[in-house]
Amino acid sequence: MSQTLRMRSLLVMGASAVAISGFAVPAFAQQNTTVIEELVVTAQKKEEALQDVPIAVSAFSQDSLEAQKIDGGPNLQLAIPNVTFAKSNFTNSFNFQIRGIGAKAVGASADQGVGVHMNNAPQQSGNLFEAEFYDVERVEVLRGPQGTLYGRNATGGVVNVITAKPTDMFEANLRAEYGNYNSMKLRGMLNVPIFGDKLAVRLSGTSLKRDGFVTNTFNGNKVDDRDLYSTRVQVMFNPTEKLRTNFLWERFHENDSRARTGKQLCTKDNGPATVGGVPTGASRVFLTQGCLSASLYTPAAYGTVNTSGSLTGLLGNIFGFTSGDVNAGDTTSTNLREIETALDPIYQSKSNTYQFTLNYDITDELTFTSMTSYGKGDVWTKQDYNRNVATVPFNNTPFTPGGFFTDPQVGRTNKFTTIDVSSGRSEQFSQEFRLQSAFDGPLNFTVGGIHFTYRTLTDYYVIGNSLTLSSLALNFSNTGNPNCNPATTARCIGIDTSADPTGDGHNYYLNRTPYNLVSDALLGEVYYQVNDDLKFTLGVRQTRDKKAVKNYSTVLLAPGYGLTLNPTNPDQRARFNETTGRVGVDYKARLGFTDDTLLYAFYSKGYKGGGINPGVPANSVGIQQTFDPEFVNAIEVGTKNTLLGGSLLLNATAFSYDYQGYQISKIVNRTSVNENVDAKVHGFELESIWSPVRNLRLNANIGYLKTKIGDGVSSIDTMNRTQSNPAYTVVKVGPNASSVGANCVLSTVGVATILGAGAGATLPFACSGAAAYQGFLAAPAAAGGAGLPAPTAAFLANATGLYTYGAGYSIEGTAANLSGNELPNSPHWTTSVGAQYTFELSNGWSATLRGDYYRQSKQYARVYNTAYDQLKSWDNGNITLKVEKPEWGVAIDAYVKNIGNKTPIVDAYTTDDSSGLFTNVITAEPRLYGIAITKSW
Repeated sequence: MSQTLRMRSLLVMGASAVAISGFAVPAFAQQNTTVIEELVVTAQKKEEALQDVPIAVSAFSQDSLEAQKIDGGPNLQLAIPNVTFAKSNFTNSFNFQIRGIGAKAVGASADQGVGVHMNNAPQQSGNLFEAEFYDVERVEVLRGPQGTLYGRNATGGVVNVITAKPTDMFEANLRAEYGNYNSMKLRGMLNVPIFGDKLAVRLSGTSLKRDGFVTNTFNGNKVDDRDLYSTRVQVMFNPTEKLRTNFLWERFHENDSRARTGKQLCTKDNGPATVGGVPTGASRVFLTQGCLSASLYTPAAYGTVNTSGSLTGLLGNIFGFTSGDVNAGDTTSTNLREIETALDPIYQSKSNTYQFTLNYDITDELTFTSMTSYGKGDVWTKQDYNRNVATVPFNNTPFTPGGFFTDPQVGRTNKFTTIDVSSGRSEQFSQEFRLQSAFDGPLNFTVGGIHFTYRTLTDYYVIGNSLTLSSLALNFSNTGNPNCNPATTARCIGIDTSADPTGDGHNYYLNRTPYNLVSDALLGEVYYQVNDDLKFTLGVRQTRDKKAVKNYSTVLLAPGYGLTLNPTNPDQRARFNETTGRVGVDYKARLGFTDDTLLYAFYSKGYKGGGINPGVPANSVGIQQTFDPEFVNAIEVGTKNTLLGGSLLLNATAFSYDYQGYQISKIVNRTSVNENVDAKVHGFELESIWSPVRNLRLNANIGYLKTKIGDGVSSIDTMNRTQSNPAYTVVKVGPNASSVGANCVLSTVGVATILGAGAGATLPFACSGAAAYQGFLAAPAAAGGAGLPAPTAAFLANATGLYTYGAGYSIEGTAANLSGNELPNSPHWTTSVGAQYTFELSNGWSATLRGDYYRQSKQYARVYNTAYDQLKSWDNGNITLKVEKPEWGVAIDAYVKNIGNKTPIVDAYTTDDSSGLFTNVITAEPRLYGIAITKSW
């Protein structure tokens, strides 16, 4: 038997290795006593009973995952205190957040705050939110900064998925499940020893196919379905007692209509009827931002974007192929599981992961470990950019004869149609070496190094017939020929005529990011065992991160053809060299009222690398190219207790973080811009399991979290650029600026004067500043200007007070004070309780009934903490029944998830000014129920 298996057998004393988690609940098993078995974990890169690990860690066996219906990464939040999870707005991205720390930065070079590992190997990109857990030995979730033991830095914590390894015993199982939404799941495993404990092969796999949770009311189709599978092959080869190896190949494949984003909400902004007492009239269309900053929970939130507040609507109104809001009079269904889109989503994803792990006992006290991991993945998704179909067709114009237009990518239609395509290709490699001691003396250590490389190419397209129409109109205005050749004609916008975009056209938006990361680190910990009860730990990590991006400018509606590297900085690079670590003490106290008590206190410094913001238009100003690293100084104290003869486990943890440079993101000028803010984080966690009588298990987890952004932090809120100051008015940015379609802020007095002079239609051109505005006003109409007399142009641009700003204000608006605000996705309270009871039936049968309840208090989706940002509290209840006869290896499960069939908004994403500031909301799954049968051999 291998050394690993011997250790596990000793620790669990022959019992079923089931999760108690920090804490996960024990899996279904007939219990002959009230003593709670402990799961063996490797949180500190060595096998230890969970209650002996001085870290806040939760661990779940495969049986425990099934018992609590934790099917995949998104469900982990239901069983761990101070954890939240939500998928993000873009492809294969998510925010797994621990104690307020996660991934709110957006961009290829942005690292996760919570590191995801598979068999201890870091996964920069993976399938945590797409795939389901299957054939795992356990899933460990470590809370708090990690880095001295794990390959990649993590300021929030680590999720480590440990796959079940080949063993020297034949075993197999097959599980078939059917549920509502026509859900069909298959899961299986086959373990075959070939040559005793020397050579064994383990095959496992899972598949999921179900109908969609969401109805597309435009065509009646069910979307957001699933059609995916994953397979895994592992080979154990242990030629000697001292040399143990394991090879793994895992493949994932998905092809369905998974929706990257959910319902789209908007409290319509009709624009002001008057400005400074002057009626806005026809110019009102240039004074709307599309959607207002208002609560997502009012009936008005189910409005539609005022398209005049978007880039495409602005240009349509200027060039005449639309007249005002093409969504006029339209609202959306109040059912969060209904959308209206002209295009059903398409989601395609595949990946392959290869790992080779070698353990060699140099001596009885020294073990050398080598972990090699390689992964490659591709994701391609396509969906309607909007969640409603326009009600008003195009006007009859030379560009839209009869109100119809044939777009090369969108096709022929008579209404606004916009789609987005998000794709990425990634490749990663890691090599880690580690040397670990097991001396009998007081001093032991774990030291090692890791080399990690990651390459990716991400493309994000926004393609719309109104964008192509705008390109044609601008070409006609600038050159007199809508179909001009950009190679021979100055100021000509190149139009891609291919059905599938080549990436060269300037008639659509493309943000392309080729990104390379090279990260090297030396890391390790030293342990000094003073006596049987007292141990000191010192950990150190030296990290060097090198990041590089080919800095492509976004070229929507810009003259020319093809992608263009930023002329001033075509190769953007960022390097970071940081030393971090942790120091602490743990003590096994001998108290009269407990069976075992572990006390621990640690200080740790965490680090997450900075990065490079995605591309922007070439002549953009005021947008930083890079963002800074994150640092956290964390203090954590905790206790783990076993009481009442082993029938009660009670753990408690308190923590305090001083956060420097927390990375957040917002959309500005059609791209993600990441900023850094300082913050304080405090909280505590209580976790318990109690078996008061035979066959009855109760568990309860409570997490409290208080986050506070530091003093002196401010940021412009694109939802409210004026901070509701009536002295200023929001105006759409016209086509004479690279930020066309965004919003600018002008003085209300000046805007009123322009309106009173009958020049309201020129206001979008004022957003480029006084000189450019005067030039436009004075330019002849034939040259694309307003054709006003020079004295009038000079007066309107310079003498109306249009650009008169008070302290703190500019043409961009004014920054909101964030001091004292809460970090996003950081609810004050997370609570989960559960209970299970096993009924012993005749002939060796048993039935176990289990119920789980989870509640999360209100939170904010953004750092601005406005009424618009607030997300309501929500809860979830699950119930399961398992009937089994171990002698036959047969088990039958029935379950109901989300008993109340609630549809909470768990996160929200705000788009930019040029899209009209609509909100994509992320919701939880609906009520799911089903039955499964498992046969084990």
